[in-house]
Amino acid sequence: MISYLEGIVFHKDLKSAVVKAGGVGYKVFATPEVLEKLRLGQTAALWTYEAVREDSHDLYGFLTKENLNLFELLLTVSGIGPKTALAILNLASPNTIRKAASSGDTSYLIKVSGIGRKTAERIVVELKEKIGPAEAGGGTEGQVEVAEALKSLGYSAGEVREAIKKIPETLTGTSERLKHVLKLLGR
Repeated sequence: MISYLEGIVFHKDLKSAVVKAGGVGYKVFATPEVLEKLRLGQTAALWTYEAVREDSHDLYGFLTKENLNLFELLLTVSGIGPKTALAILNLASPNTIRKAASSGDTSYLIKVSGIGRKTAERIVVELKEKIGPAEAGGGTEGQVEVAEALKSLGYSAGEVREAIKKIPETLTGTSERLKHVLKLLGR
């Protein structure tokens, strides 16, 4: 099982990168945020999940062990495969997904292509059992609306995720949150 990969980024496209290590090029699927950080010709270090099936042998790469752990946790939910789990991680940070699951918020999950309300509810229920009681910190109320507004303004998923992390818990309204984030982003 390949659980960690370090090598030179040989090629990149919209969904994957080829990391050359020991004379072998490994195709690694990743979120756009991860792919943005990888530079051609530069060394990359990725935590990986190896999915072996009858007709495929795929690697999924993550910059942090926390992201890999959440990816593996998502795979334990019935009906969720690696591509869907990766799409979920593309929407929000692991902390936000954990908070959404522990609070029963399905709004992030229904944004993923192929996930309907029932599947989103099943994911939340199964993750809630595995994550435990609600984690400390701010909720997800209003964050979906802010994220959608930023994406419609042309910000990347990574920029949106980082901006949402910087919203103070004291701001309660969506418009207040959006104004604060736009000031931070300088637009």
